[in-house]
Amino acid sequence: MSDVGETPAIRVAVIGLGSMGLGMAESLLRAGFAVSGCDLAQPALDRLAMAGGRPCTTPAEAAEGAAVIVVVVVNAAQTSDVLFGRDGAVPVAPAGAVVVSSATMAPADAEALARRCEDAGLLFLDAPISGGAKRAAEGELTVMASGAETAFAKAGPVLEAVAVKVHRLGDRAGIGASVKMVNQLLAGVHIAAACEAITLAGKLGLDLDTVYEVITGSAGNSWMFENRIPHVLAGDYTPLSSVEIFVKDLGIIQDMARTERYPAPVAAAALQMYLAAAGSGMGRDDDASLARVYARLSGVSLPGDA
Repeated sequence: MSDVGETPAIRVAVIGLGSMGLGMAESLLRAGFAVSGCDLAQPALDRLAMAGGRPCTTPAEAAEGAAVIVVVVVNAAQTSDVLFGRDGAVPVAPAGAVVVSSATMAPADAEALARRCEDAGLLFLDAPISGGAKRAAEGELTVMASGAETAFAKAGPVLEAVAVKVHRLGDRAGIGASVKMVNQLLAGVHIAAACEAITLAGKLGLDLDTVYEVITGSAGNSWMFENRIPHVLAGDYTPLSSVEIFVKDLGIIQDMARTERYPAPVAAAALQMYLAAAGSGMGRDDDASLARVYARLSGVSLPGDA
């Protein structure tokens, strides 16, 4: 039986229950928040219900009465749609609610979304995330956030429930997005380099499991090599992070670099490999599929090849 006078749980809406959003929702439920969630995929809604959340069919339904609305979709266009489109969250959100925008997008898009939310009487945090599905499920993400102090104050407990580290980067939208794009440049390049390296090992006739063991204990290791190359070794390209994500993100980086008159040749070369993978029909597969592109170009047989 609940104690008389017990404080009601803070209501949080999570819009987008993919590998990251669902993990964040589950972390929030463990922390005692009342969580509603919205997604197009019924299995994701079923999993949310099993964890104790309230599944909803539209962003508006999820956002009604929510103090914090966390948007974990793919890009700026989807973020705009779930907030302001048909059955969007913003028209029904309580005045003063905080929109936590976690999709990876160009800084200018984050700034524009912030202005629209503020014009509607809502607070806004530009708060992209990093860490992958496993860390999302464990409440150990990294959040790169910028926005007004009032938004941080209201959304702070939510961010702390989903993250092991919350970086407060500034008082305006766009800063968080900029830092995330620097991260995505490195992530995209590191995945491409990891796939290039493990496929070269195959071309040289080396045992790939042994190479993985050696590299992960050596100076050439990276988080992405350690995380993605097991997908190659298993021949399993079930998407945890798809090729198309880096087609988008490295494309944004090229646009930003061109605007700033800044050379980004390594990121540009990596983008070409993601485009090759997408053009070969692997766009929705795991981003470790770049190894398969290298393999096809060089006649290498990787685990799982027929």
